[in-house]
Amino acid sequence: MVRELAVEEDGVRLDKYLSVRLADLTRSYLQKLLKDGDITVNGGTVKSNYKVRCGDKICVKIPEPVEPEILPEELELDILYEDPDILLVNKPKGMVVHPAAGHASGTLVNGLMAHCRNQLSGINGVLRPGIVHRIDMDTTGVLIVCKNDKAHNQIAEQLKVHSITRKYYAVVHGIIRDDRGTVHAPIGRHPTDRKKMCINEKNGKDAVTHYQVLARYRRFTYIECQLETGRTHQIRVHMASIGHPILGDQVYGPSRCPFAGLQGQTLHAGVLGIRHPETNEYMEFHAPLPEYFQCLLKKLETD
Repeated sequence: MVRELAVEEDGVRLDKYLSVRLADLTRSYLQKLLKDGDITVNGGTVKSNYKVRCGDKICVKIPEPVEPEILPEELELDILYEDPDILLVNKPKGMVVHPAAGHASGTLVNGLMAHCRNQLSGINGVLRPGIVHRIDMDTTGVLIVCKNDKAHNQIAEQLKVHSITRKYYAVVHGIIRDDRGTVHAPIGRHPTDRKKMCINEKNGKDAVTHYQVLARYRRFTYIECQLETGRTHQIRVHMASIGHPILGDQVYGPSRCPFAGLQGQTLHAGVLGIRHPETNEYMEFHAPLPEYFQCLLKKLETD
């Protein structure tokens, strides 16, 4: 598609102009198109901070979606809810959401492709079947899957404006004295370890986590966290930043776990509330605490 600028748009950053004119495309996807040379101005490639000028001819080429080489697998899925537009699944501990290096099979997406057949969304240039947001491999709990592009865009917009209800449950090191609190600190890539996130005042993105104490034990605290934003590893980074890393989190907490056999962080996505992409009705879904989490709480109560 080719667009010619109007007078009132003169001097606007290219990425901002495109995000308004092409509202169906995410900003990250527009950045990818710019990087790949699929967006040109007056026949040439430019950067996202280019200031558009009256009379500029902007050409946007949308590549055909690429079919991923992901094989369907008949996996046991704990489905909490399903209709023609969305599916809510309770992800178990140890399951990766999407195939990646070292995890080519056995992922949630492999199971979804077998369960939903061809009824999964595929947008943003690469078919990422149904996935709008993710949770870490060792985090359990409720995750939404979209079956068509309309639902995907609707849910993605709710994530963008932070209107989705997301409540997590965690056990953290130490005793949190205040019954409630908020961590408001930007999160970005760690400057030296690219696999980690950190509080990054210079290059981080705004991040807000509200927490509430549910129970205090001798050395640990059981909390509920409600996300206002959804950055990578947000709860793990935020709680570690105030001196209360999540129990079992060997990336952001102690390298040695005090409970033998505990795999990864003790973090569970318990509640997800959305407006249905078709009816606009508010719906809230609950995933019960996994067995390992319940057993851990009983141990802590008797410690």
